[in-house]
Order: sequence, then C-alpha cells, then structure tokens
Amino acid sequence: MTQLLKNWLTQGPFAQQLISFNHHDIVTGALFTNQVAHFYEQLRQAPEQKWLLASDTSDLFAVGLCAALLAGKEIILPPNTQTGTLSELTHQFEGILSDKPLCESHAFILLNKELSLPTKPWPESDTFGELLLFTSGSSGEPKAIRKSLRQLDAEVTVLEHTFAEHLPHCSVVSTVSHQHIYGLLFKILWPLAASRPFLSEQIEYPETLSYYTALLPNLCLISSPAQLSRLPKALEHERQLRSPSLVFSSGGPLSFTAAQGVAQCYGHLPIEIFGSTETGGIAYRRQHEADEPWQVFEQITIDQDADDGALLLKSPYLADDQWLRCEDKIEPTANGQFRLKGRLDRIVKIEEKRLSLAQMETLLCSHAYVEQAALVVLPQFKSQLGAVITLSPLGRNVHQEQGKLSINNVLKAHLLTQFERVTLPRRWRYPETLPLNTQGKRVVAQLVELFDHD
Repeated sequence: MTQLLKNWLTQGPFAQQLISFNHHDIVTGALFTNQVAHFYEQLRQAPEQKWLLASDTSDLFAVGLCAALLAGKEIILPPNTQTGTLSELTHQFEGILSDKPLCESHAFILLNKELSLPTKPWPESDTFGELLLFTSGSSGEPKAIRKSLRQLDAEVTVLEHTFAEHLPHCSVVSTVSHQHIYGLLFKILWPLAASRPFLSEQIEYPETLSYYTALLPNLCLISSPAQLSRLPKALEHERQLRSPSLVFSSGGPLSFTAAQGVAQCYGHLPIEIFGSTETGGIAYRRQHEADEPWQVFEQITIDQDADDGALLLKSPYLADDQWLRCEDKIEPTANGQFRLKGRLDRIVKIEEKRLSLAQMETLLCSHAYVEQAALVVLPQFKSQLGAVITLSPLGRNVHQEQGKLSINNVLKAHLLTQFERVTLPRRWRYPETLPLNTQGKRVVAQLVELFDHD
C-alpha cells in the first residue's frame, strides 16, 4: 500500500502548493513550510513530550500538527476546550500548543501566523509522533485512543484510492471540527497528503457554504447528518446552480429523507462514512433506497458475533491485526455488505456528538441538588436527550422556592463544564423516584413515557 501521508510528511509541500484559504487570505507551501519549521524548532527544544493541540483555525492546527509529528511528540487532541474537559485530561499532557491560553500550569507555545519568518527547509525526521484522541468508554470515563502515523496513513491512502476519481482538483470545506477523527482525516490529513487546499475556517451557516460553492468550481464538502438534514430547508429545496462535486457525511446514519433532500439541491447523493474514533472508517454508502446496505472499505474484513449480532472487525487502521468487537449490531447482506441494526451499549449520538450516558449521569449525580439521575434518548422528539432526576433534600428546597427552570439552568451549567451545549438534555423531569422493575433496574420505556406530555 502506498504511504501517501508519510511520503508527504517526509518531503513537505512544494513552494507554490496552495495549502489553505479563506475569504481574505491564502497559505502557500512556502509559508506553511516556514511556519512548521518555526514551531518544530520550539518543540524540539522543549523537554516536554506530551502536548495538547487545539486551534480554532484549521491552517494553524495543521501547522501545529505537522510540527509536533515531525518533532516526535505525543499529540493530545481534546474533544473540546471546556474547562471541565481540560481539567479531566490535565494528567495526559505536559505542554499546550494552541492559538489561545488554556491552562496556566503547563508549558505553553502560542500558535500564531508569523508572516515574516526566515525561509527554512522542511524539517527532517527519523521518528514521527503519535496522536491521542478521546472518546466515551462504556464505563463513562473518557477512553484514550492512540493513533500512529502508520494507522492514519493507511486510512488516508484507502480514502484516496476509493474516492480520488470523484475529486478532480477539489478544494475542501467543512462544517465539522478538525479536533475529532472525522474532521482530522477528511479536512486536514487527506487534503494535505493529496495536495488539495482546505478552507481554514469551519463553516457554520448555509449562506457561507453557498458563498464558497458559487466561488469555487470544484468543492468537496465535509459535513454531518445533523447539518445536512437542515440544509435542504435552508436552500429552500431548490436545485442549486453551483454544487459541491462531492459531499461526505459521518457521525451517524443520515436519514433517507435528508439524503434525498441533499440530492435534490445538489444533484447527487452524499457519501456516508460509518466508523468511530477507535476503528476509523469501516464502510460507506449512498442511499439510493431507504436503509441502503453499507459497503466495506478495501483492506477491511468484517464478521458477526454469533451470540448477539455485534460487528467484528479486522482493519489496518487498528494498532494490531486482532479481531475487534464493536458495539454495533449488524445484519449481513449480499456481496459482503451489511445493514446497521442499532447500538448494543449506552454510548449514543446526539447531534452527531458521541456521548456516554453513564458519564453524563455520573456528573449530574455529583451535584448537591441531585440524588439519582437517568438519561434517555427521546425518539418522539427527534432523538433529543431527556433527563430524569430525583432531587436531594437541598434540591427539593430549591425546586420549591425557585422553580423547575432554576434547577434546569443550574444543572445545565454544571454539565457544561464537561459537555458541549448541543449534547445537553432538552427536557427534564423530577419525579420522587425513578421507575424500576422488580429486579431494581431502570425501565427505559417507563422513563421515556415521562416525556409523553409536555
């Protein structure tokens, strides 16, 4: 297999290569090389080995990523930069490489765009660094996922082999963050290795997307089901004069209605990617019909657990060649394809953010107002999260004196120390006791029923 990413990282970009752009600025290969060399030297001189990397702009993130990889550092990518998240991960890193101060107690290198740096060659390296990403484990504790350059390179190479013919001279724009594995691969590493420029900003509004679609003749859009499901309405369900050449979606299954809506506006179906932080990409599909089966990527082998139907996986994106059990139930179909039949654990996705219900319940129970907490996904409200809370004596007093809204706001603020706002419960209930069966276990159906009437 061609080592597309390693070859690029070893040689660096050519001087005139367009690395990134936005509406008022571009970064060429020459400028990118000087910036990477500048931060590489600082990192090489620093005794700290483990560096947290965070940046709002993708061009500076890419500079820091390349510099740290070439310097042989361990790069920690936090899922977000909320104070609670950083506090929870503080033992994982010794220094911070960021475009803004985050933790005062650590070594710090400010990522900024220096335009007057001296011309320097691309750094040479014998040993490349590794990445550490975090995802919610089944116990509720953040689970560290280590990714070597070999693993990332294997995935980038397969992506290029699978989709390159659909991406002639494309520029890449994204509505998702580069701090997570999907955005990291599809917006940063793959474009760099294949010499495709990327937008340095994250697109937040349909109007911004339409601006770049009209501006650039060939565009690749990296997005998510939550964002794509809202796009057809924002575009008034009308066929666009200029459309992206390719649209990718990942983070969860895209509804058939949303897939057809995107096709109506853009003239072609989005390509959905199924995978996770641990596994990388596993399979892909275009929904020509509802619940279209998933096609496994080349180099990947799947099987099914005979007991509960769980997906079993062998992949070059993993640290070893052993079988990995995934908590996704599958239904094999013809031609080695499969359909997804739901999750087998308590990890859910809210707005395409992977979330441990156990972790959020643990944080809720740590608050003085809360005695017990149970979280449920509410299908009747488009998969929103509902919180069922039994209050402590203090919580009951506050509830009586200040009302439900006050309690809601306090608990939301508590959750925001570790979780992003879009993942928080939208609906709250405060019964005297949690519904339990005769074995003392929670009955999900009864919890969901509490939200039938608003």
